[in-house]
Amino acid sequence: MGRKRFAGLGLVVAQASAQDGNDGPALAGGALPVVLRRGWPALAPAPARLPVAARLRRAALRAAAAARTAVAEERERGTAFVLIPVLFGAGAAANFSLAREPAPLVVAGIAALAACAMLLAAARPRLRALSAAVLVLALGMLAASLEIRLAGTQMLGAEITTRITGRVVAVERRVDRPPRLTIDLIATERPHLRYAPQRIRVTARKLPEGLAAGATVTGAVRLLPPGGPVRPNSYDFSFQSYFLGIGASGFFLRGPDIAAAAGAPDIWARLTILTENVRDALSARIRAHISGSEGEIAAALIAGVRGGIPEADNEALRKTGLAHVLSISGLHMALVAGTVLGAMRAIFALFPGFSSRHPVKKYAAATALVAITLYLAISGMDVAAERSHIMCAVMLAAVLFDRAALTMRNLAISALIVLAVSPHEVMGPSFQMSFAATAALIAAYGWHAERRRRAPRDGARRADGPAVRRWAGWALAFFGGLAATSLIAGAATGLYAAWHFERMAPLGLVANLLAMPIVSVAVMPMAVAGTVLMPLGIDGPFFVIMGKGLSAMLAIAHWLAERTPIDAVGLVPPAAVVVLSVALVILTAATTWLRAAALPFLALGVVLILGRQMPDVLIAEDGRLMALRLSDGRLAVNRPRPAAFELEDWSRALMAGTIVKPGKGALAESGEEQPFRCADGLCLGRHASGAVVASAPTAEAARPACAGAALILILDATASNPCGRDGAARVVTARDLARRGSVALRFDAQGGIADLAFAIGEEDRPWHSQRRFSREARGLPPYQAKGRTAAEKKPAAAASAEAKQGDVPAKAAAGR
Repeated sequence: MGRKRFAGLGLVVAQASAQDGNDGPALAGGALPVVLRRGWPALAPAPARLPVAARLRRAALRAAAAARTAVAEERERGTAFVLIPVLFGAGAAANFSLAREPAPLVVAGIAALAACAMLLAAARPRLRALSAAVLVLALGMLAASLEIRLAGTQMLGAEITTRITGRVVAVERRVDRPPRLTIDLIATERPHLRYAPQRIRVTARKLPEGLAAGATVTGAVRLLPPGGPVRPNSYDFSFQSYFLGIGASGFFLRGPDIAAAAGAPDIWARLTILTENVRDALSARIRAHISGSEGEIAAALIAGVRGGIPEADNEALRKTGLAHVLSISGLHMALVAGTVLGAMRAIFALFPGFSSRHPVKKYAAATALVAITLYLAISGMDVAAERSHIMCAVMLAAVLFDRAALTMRNLAISALIVLAVSPHEVMGPSFQMSFAATAALIAAYGWHAERRRRAPRDGARRADGPAVRRWAGWALAFFGGLAATSLIAGAATGLYAAWHFERMAPLGLVANLLAMPIVSVAVMPMAVAGTVLMPLGIDGPFFVIMGKGLSAMLAIAHWLAERTPIDAVGLVPPAAVVVLSVALVILTAATTWLRAAALPFLALGVVLILGRQMPDVLIAEDGRLMALRLSDGRLAVNRPRPAAFELEDWSRALMAGTIVKPGKGALAESGEEQPFRCADGLCLGRHASGAVVASAPTAEAARPACAGAALILILDATASNPCGRDGAARVVTARDLARRGSVALRFDAQGGIADLAFAIGEEDRPWHSQRRFSREARGLPPYQAKGRTAAEKKPAAAASAEAKQGDVPAKAAAGR
């Protein structure tokens, strides 16, 4: 065969013409004297090497073709649908982040044009996809605008003392702090508030005996407007209060007293009161079986009552990454649903005849759906619980319709429902961390399952072998899966934990590996069984077992917390959060090699974090506290007894482990040990760059600082610039702080001000618009009432800080 194949070649003579540029000797007709023997194939000449530009063009064409193939595969797998809630949430977040709300009519017009473009571009997929993206973004912005108008919370504009009469909506009895009441106002007097908030949250030194939700109370209170961010780009308490309907916070000066009921509440108020009273009764029953901190944590897990947990336990759980156990979230909903689902399947297995004729799996899923709905009701319907309920409900509904439960599509549906109902949730840590963790887990385990499906198998898996080996394999698989779950969820949520809380749990993986099996086996299943059997009076043994599990969890948390290094990670730039969020979306949504497109975003995000610029000076929104970051990482303050809440946040943000109190005397006497010096009301501080900052109660007291200070803070809303028009110092007054909130400042190498940022922009959003009505914002001196009692002279700053502490999200890690 080989001889026949080459026989047709004959005598091969390589021809070369003059046009080829061959100058060697040639035969007649231009043939070279190169003769190959008959039967041998002619060797093809080596191809000429292509130029670099041509090779790059060819590689680009191949990459484009591969990308088109991957995009087509992603389209077939429904990846575009997964991106809908991402774009919807991005539109809502853009609306909330802008200094001024975009005109709804303009946004609606853009949405209409995008919808028309989608209809007209049916034959052009790229234009259609771009139009769809613009449409979803615009719809997210419109949903945010609609929620802003529907909320319409009346916010208190200025501090005031008045007498209130209101109906108690919720009672929080806290172990380390005074009890707190949520009250719907009925009337105000002495003075009467023309623009009184509908709902307030106030503390009291002592509550009347038998006070419960639904009671009418009266008493004198000191009311404070909702506070703003403690520093620029930090958590905004006013934003959260606006959408929670809380228009003011404060404290009772004395009392309160129980008053006669003033009218019947509406149906929704009656349901809320009934739910609160059921939660209180349920918590009391739980504490009767489980004492101490364990009982308080059990009440938090079942009834959502977290006020009784000691702060030491809270801090230990936060430092070890176990604080997510305290917040009713996806973890708890999933464990409740799984427990009920498994119990129902086990019960149906006892009746094989019935099970063979009926879809018992759907019956079990329906029962689990009812169970998590009841759990939502008795847990107080917290925002995180509502979101988690929607996620679990969508997945159980998928089971009812013979669909896979845990898919990225179901997660997208859940996110879209949550964002359509409450678009402002996209700005909070609870939403971000929960959906980030769930998306990362679904994507990671989906990728793992796909790899296992494609991997070649040498044969069927053997179930025989020594029992020890089988048990070891199962244990390894269980703890390996738990470790993988903790790593994946921790990596996905770590970004948002660092951004919102400036902290991460270095030993979180170890803590979750040790504690989560206890929570999953001994805590939540016993909680479900005890709650279900409570009407029969046989709940005690189950709650006792639950208490033992919680004791073990607390022991693990405290043991690891004592060995945890510093958990502060410092500020995370908002630009880095956006870029890394894009990378996370690509990694979780894509199912092909297009995941590699996340690598540039990951690299850019890391560069932005490493290149972050810390502020050199921070000023609280009330002006009482100023902090100066020192070159060795310490934090110098201008007050001997600084406000604990602001100081704790600033210390984490600037990664400062040591606080330096001010000294007395002239600035010339200051050194590294005491950079702040205070004398005659004037406090001066020197930065490592040589810049000097000053704080004074009046313009007259600040005048001596004009000669050398770069920044002068004057705690007087009526003050003008004491340095005149030609002064080089930047002056910030109490009026500026009242309108625009806290300040972050950064110096350049020469000691000049490189950047000065306020926490609140020039334009007013509804959750900040009340600030312009305060006396300080209007340039007026504080109101001095005659004959004020000692209780009325309590510093408003302390009460405001206490109110803020109660509003900080307790969820420090995502529920899984």
